[in-house]
Amino acid sequence: MPFKSKAQRRKFAELLVEGKITDDQYEEWNRSTGKKVLPERIHPKAAPKKAKSRKATAKKQTKK
Repeated sequence: MPFKSKAQRRKFAELLVEGKITDDQYEEWNRSTGKKVLPERIHPKAAPKKAKSRKATAKKQTKK
């Protein structure tokens, strides 16, 4: 199964260094990916939502 993103490739390289996967497993994924240009992430992290600003309503003051 090919890598889907650069982040996934880095994660598998980390697992390889930690000894959680074998060199053969990593190389199989790497070969199946080929020379594709991968995106940094498949699902980019959501941008922080902006707080809704409330417009202050000016109250008309009547002078008596």
